[in-house]
Amino acid sequence: MEVLNYDKFRVTNEMQASKGKRFANLIIDRILFYGIFFLFGAIAMVLAEFLGSEAIYDFLISLDNINPLLDIFVTSLIYVVFYTILESLTQRTIGKLVTQTKVVLENGEKPTADVILLRSLARVIPFEPFSFLGNSPRGWHDTLTKTCVVDTKIFDEQKRAFEDFKLLGKKQE
Repeated sequence: MEVLNYDKFRVTNEMQASKGKRFANLIIDRILFYGIFFLFGAIAMVLAEFLGSEAIYDFLISLDNINPLLDIFVTSLIYVVFYTILESLTQRTIGKLVTQTKVVLENGEKPTADVILLRSLARVIPFEPFSFLGNSPRGWHDTLTKTCVVDTKIFDEQKRAFEDFKLLGKKQE
């Protein structure tokens, strides 16, 4: 257990989400992300059929023959937007909601939208998932942006204890 500095709040290792929860976040979010892609395609096909629009149908068929580099670029761009919107608004993705975790800065504060954007961009670094193979519970997208994914319950308890301790010190003065 790490010793807390009672002048400034810091996220400790015990507050950080386990690698198992982090992996569950990834799997849940990927399933949701690709599910949205599938749903969009299905809705577009139904819409094309309903409207009798060959243009929509031809566009969807052309996606099957898209340049692989363009496919990676467009998918990565949508992936960055997906994570940026969810984490900027709520500090969470659907996976993090399920596992009861959230993103915070190393000092426990809510990350700004630009930090979340950088975090989301770092996710598309090739081999970034391998950054979790070491002992640290943090990946490159965490360390590059000085963020942590924490277990919400433990984090909230520790943050409340920290605030109570600071308040206790002020009442004594």
